[in-house]
Amino acid sequence: MTKIRAAITSVHGWVPPYILTNEELATMVETSDEWIMTRTGIKERHILKGEGLGTSDMGAEAVKGLLAKTGTSPDEIELLICATVTPDMMFPATANIISHKTGILKAFSFDMNAACSGLLYAIVTASKYIETGTFKKVIVVGTDKMSSITDYSNRDTCVLFGDAAGALLLEPTTEPFGIMDSLLLSNGSGMPYLHMKAGGSVKPPSLETIAAKEHFIYQEGQAVFKFAVTKMADVSAEIMERNNLKADDVAWLVPHQANLRIIDATARRMGVGKEKVMINIDRYGNTTGATIPLCLWEWEGKMKKGDNIILAAFGGGFTWGSIWVKWAYDS
Repeated sequence: MTKIRAAITSVHGWVPPYILTNEELATMVETSDEWIMTRTGIKERHILKGEGLGTSDMGAEAVKGLLAKTGTSPDEIELLICATVTPDMMFPATANIISHKTGILKAFSFDMNAACSGLLYAIVTASKYIETGTFKKVIVVGTDKMSSITDYSNRDTCVLFGDAAGALLLEPTTEPFGIMDSLLLSNGSGMPYLHMKAGGSVKPPSLETIAAKEHFIYQEGQAVFKFAVTKMADVSAEIMERNNLKADDVAWLVPHQANLRIIDATARRMGVGKEKVMINIDRYGNTTGATIPLCLWEWEGKMKKGDNIILAAFGGGFTWGSIWVKWAYDS
């Protein structure tokens, strides 16, 4: 029997027009461009402005662009998965709302929350529906309005995050391209170091939780950095080793854009030169579920059919993982 793989056949991204620079941040909190650049590599980030606008609005823009550039009818989409940690609301799923806003009415959809690794989790999940022959057209959306859970009086976290969305179209192929292998992992003992304290069932919203600023991102930076540097680098190296891929075989490393030092450490562990690493953290910051599709979108014209691409991410929880993709088309 011919093996069916899931191939990424198109990608599209969307960012809000408003740009929050380091210089503007320095007027809001005690920081400076030099302080931010030295520690993170971030120069600016996009922020979604406007009353009543949320994560689904960005996701919908990315999906609309994806459908338009591929000439795909919304009725052809059979499944939509949204990777997000900033859903429009607790329920219904933001994926449902995106589907409604884009006219995707003949599919089922759901959200996936694995923090910054959510996009990888969603890609692997989508690929299984395709590999089994269940579906032929699946969209994966990574979208987050991180500004909605960022405390702009906390300089340790407010400099890190931006808002954006990216969408991927996955389709079946019998050629030797697509999602070739993946390794996804998690360790719940990392929860105390990166989480949002209130808003869930353990600590529902109250006047006290709001006053204590417990609905914002809480992060113990050193602990997260130490774990992320090790795990994201190790999992990327492991996916290469078990598939006999050498550094020269890898055309591109697409790392989650959390911190420039983490990205550099991952590339060094893999033996991949900087010229092969997709980096746009300087212009977008950490957009959580959207960082990897934004990179693929911006570099789409440089990737060639047959390129070996390694996707790698690390997120709160802790979650982390890597995917080996053999690129399926010339742009």
